[in-house]
Amino acid sequence: MRYLHTMVRISDVDESLKFYCEVLGMREMRRVDHEGGRFTLIFLAAADDRRRAAEETAPLLELTHNWDPEDYTVGRNFGHLAYEVDDIYETCRRISDAGVTINRPPRDGRMAFIVSPDNISIELLQKGEALAPQEPWASMENSGSW
Repeated sequence: MRYLHTMVRISDVDESLKFYCEVLGMREMRRVDHEGGRFTLIFLAAADDRRRAAEETAPLLELTHNWDPEDYTVGRNFGHLAYEVDDIYETCRRISDAGVTINRPPRDGRMAFIVSPDNISIELLQKGEALAPQEPWASMENSGSW
């Protein structure tokens, strides 16, 4: 058995691609429109997985856009996506500078949570050992839910 992808439903393609590609640094690997089913599938790869994803050996994030409008509730979501990052503080600074709220700051130098435009929780984990606590993260409170 091989892990293939995780699917999340999105309501706005442009807003979601801006978030996943511009803010998180993912890249669109392929897109498929299904006229009969009235939906589009967009497959994204994380930066460190792009080479393997081009060879179809890395897991992908599948964004599913149903053409007919639908409000997605948290109940249609699942736990969260998780991505390993080289520097949790730099990643959170860059994401915050892009206007995204850090819902669970990396106070421990190890883990943070953000939320996509469609309320998908995304966990960011420090690669390797946790970094030493740093301000402003160490004293930052949680915001909202994830």
